[in-house]
This record gives sequence, C-alpha cells and structure tokens, in this order.
Amino acid sequence: MERPLHPDTLAAQALGWIDETTRAITPPLHASSTYLRDPDNQYRSGRVYARADNPAYDQAEALISALEGAAQTLLFASGMAAATAVFQALAPGDHVLAPRVMYWSLRNWLLSFARPWGLEVELVDMTEPAAVQAALRPGRTRLVWVETPANPLWTVTDIAATARLAHAAGALLAVDSTVATPVLTQPLALGADLVMHAATKYLNGHSDLIAGSLSTRADNEYWQRVRRVRAQIGGTLGSFEAWLLLRGLRTLPLRVRAACASAQRIAEHFDGHPGVAEVLYPGLPGFAGHAVARAQMRGGSGGMLSIRVRGREPGPTGGEAAAIAVAAQTRLWKRATSLGGTESLIEHRASVEGAGTPAPPDLLRLSVGLEHVDDLIADLEQALAAAGGPR
Repeated sequence: MERPLHPDTLAAQALGWIDETTRAITPPLHASSTYLRDPDNQYRSGRVYARADNPAYDQAEALISALEGAAQTLLFASGMAAATAVFQALAPGDHVLAPRVMYWSLRNWLLSFARPWGLEVELVDMTEPAAVQAALRPGRTRLVWVETPANPLWTVTDIAATARLAHAAGALLAVDSTVATPVLTQPLALGADLVMHAATKYLNGHSDLIAGSLSTRADNEYWQRVRRVRAQIGGTLGSFEAWLLLRGLRTLPLRVRAACASAQRIAEHFDGHPGVAEVLYPGLPGFAGHAVARAQMRGGSGGMLSIRVRGREPGPTGGEAAAIAVAAQTRLWKRATSLGGTESLIEHRASVEGAGTPAPPDLLRLSVGLEHVDDLIADLEQALAAAGGPR
C-alpha cells in the first residue's frame, strides 16, 4: 500500500495537479462565465454557469478538502458569505446556539438579520460544556456554531465535547476554524459536521483577496441546501481570487508554523511585562483554555494574541488611552483590520466593534506575520516606552 503524503506535500504541490493540455504545473485562469451545451442539449461537461460550476474552484476546493479530511468543500465570495450560508440553509423557527465571544460581524448579522428573519439565536459560553448542554433543546436545536480560538479573546472550545453534546440533541456542529487553520486543527476529525474558514486570512495569507470556504464531513441533504444557497444568493468567488487562493494555500503550513512560533515568543516575552496587564494567548500555561488547546491544536497555538495595556492614568479610561497610544507608536506593526497575512497587524479592537463588544477597552489585537520575531518584540517595546509606560 502506498504511503499517504504529508499535508505539507499536498499543499506545496496543490495535490500534484498538472494541466494535461499544456503540461503546466500552475493551473490556468478560467474566466468564462458560461459553458457550451452539447448538440443534443445536454451538459456532459457538468458545467452550466460559473456561479455554480466554475472550474477555477476545483483545485482549491479539493486541496482544502484534503487538508481538512472533508467530503467536499465550497468556496465563497467572503468568510461572511460562507458563514451566513450555514444559517441560511436552516428554516425560520430553528433554534441555533452561537458563542458570546466570536467574530463581531457574524455576531451582528445573527442578531440583526438572522433573528428578524426567524432563526432563534441564543448566545452561550461555548467554553463551558455545561452551559452548552443547558442551552440545547433536543429536537429543536438544529445547529451549534463554534469559533475556536475565538476572536479577539482567543477563548478555546472543546470541539469533541461540544460535538457529542450537539449530536445527542440532534443538532449539527459547525466550527469557524479560521485562526487554527487545518495545519493546527481538523474539526471534522474531532466530530464537527462543518468547518468554515475566512479564507481571506491564513488560507490565502497575503492580504490581497476576500474569500471564504465551507467543508463538510458528509454530502447530505443539508449540504445540498448550502450549495443551493451559494448558487441562488450569489455569494460566489471570482476566478482570479480562486487562483490567488490556491497560490496562497501552497505555503499555508510554513506560514502558520512560523507565525505560531513567533506568537509564542511574543506572548512569553510580554507575559508579566510591567506595561502589560494581561496577555491572552492559548499557548501560555496560565491561559484558561491552554489544556484544551494543547489537546486539539497540533504544532502550535495560533498566530493571534491580544495584550491588555496597563493604564498610565487613573480611572476607567486609562487603559483605553494607553492602548491607543501604544498602537500609534508602532513602526513595524501595521494599524489595520484583518489577520493571517505576511505582515504583522495591530488593532484596538473595541474601537472597531463598538457598543456591546466583549473586547476590553485596553485590549490590542495582534496578528503575527512573518517578520523576524526579535524585530516585532523590539517594536512593541519601543511603542510601550514611547507611549509613556514602563519598560
């Protein structure tokens, strides 16, 4: 029996695909929006219209499926398009559980659109299995949505335990694994039914496209509804963006491991720093979700962390002012929204999320890129000093 290839090899070679017509090792860019019928009015090519049948998707979808251990994968125009399709494939009146700490745009969509549309959305603490079990309604809960590690506090949910609870109640489990990536965690192997990625982030990794993906453990009737949502609502990816995504996927394992190693060093350096009140990172032994993260994240704890800046002035706004001042003084860390790219980003998350955010006002979210870790640490050190804090 032939030895299976390592995921690093599958990614680097994009499953070893070769264009049989030209012998090219990089796939061509398919720009056509429509496809020719056969003379007898059939579509034996299997392709009718690019909104549902774009050949530009084939390799990227197949590679993500291989990395996730999935039956099938669908590409979407954005992470939000992918995530909302999971809920739009449900029916009004269905009960769903979602985390209290999660990607803010999806949380807002659930509360401002999905609820008025008819879904019964309940937010729970997904880090506590007892809270999940108490919120489940057997026979009525259709979906449990998990994000782990969860933006921007990096709380960790036990995927296997949550899957058991969801399935016992007759619900599906979907996991936003954007931060973990398939390099660190394969949610389907832990019992999840669906895994979502904001492919804009680590899967692409170059801050030059917007994309999303959904992968499924089984091609079932629910998955076919998700597929119809993508085609009918039109949340489909452009051909060039799909081509760029496949390019990014080829280096995914190397980028993720490098970011993890640097994030661990940064977290350890600033843990206990006089200018930092707290470091939030699953790789720190004192972090609340550390044990679960070690069990379900292989080879690293992710490239994302947050620091809470110690206030320079007394009062409730002192930490917020200090955090904004530190971000303003960075030179290498770019003040921008997003994560998972080659460049390191810093963001005062409470300012972005606004009223109701779970992000403390003194929190800075850090996306660790591929710069040398010593340079990144030195830049944060000088920013803390320049903003008036102790070194």
